[in-house]
Amino acid sequence: MSGRFVVLLLITALAVGCGDALLGEGGSTGEPGTGRVVRVVDGDTIHVRLPDGTKEKVRYIGIDTPESVKPDTPVQCFAKAASAHNADLVAGERVELRTDAEERDRYGRLLAYVYRERDGVFVNAALVREGYAQPLTIAPNVRHADEFAALARSARNAGRGLWGACES
Repeated sequence: MSGRFVVLLLITALAVGCGDALLGEGGSTGEPGTGRVVRVVDGDTIHVRLPDGTKEKVRYIGIDTPESVKPDTPVQCFAKAASAHNADLVAGERVELRTDAEERDRYGRLLAYVYRERDGVFVNAALVREGYAQPLTIAPNVRHADEFAALARSARNAGRGLWGACES
């Protein structure tokens, strides 16, 4: 092998090997990776510290919880319960963040499906299943739209969470 070829191989190997470190624990898949939840803002928004030390404001894709901190908006029915339940699910936890078609919303927040790392709980789905959130499908981020709709129907039919506590 020529010297240049060996150098090229070494550079390629280093680039591939360092890719995971540069992109966080999510590797080169285009996914944001994993991080630790450092703040729960409300029922569908968290702050996550990524492995490189940066913090991301993360908005859960595909769901919406009643408003508790939106400026100029009164606290809505079941908002405090949704926020508290989200905190029970993820506060201080390591989470995996997975994006869909769009990575950010118009406010610059990272849009993600959130999975609790220790046991794989799909947080977005858990909030809908337990009646703390409703589906909010905004194309093109539709990967789990049908799943969320089915979970919401089940929660509504059973009167779980906001479906039993708030007038529709």
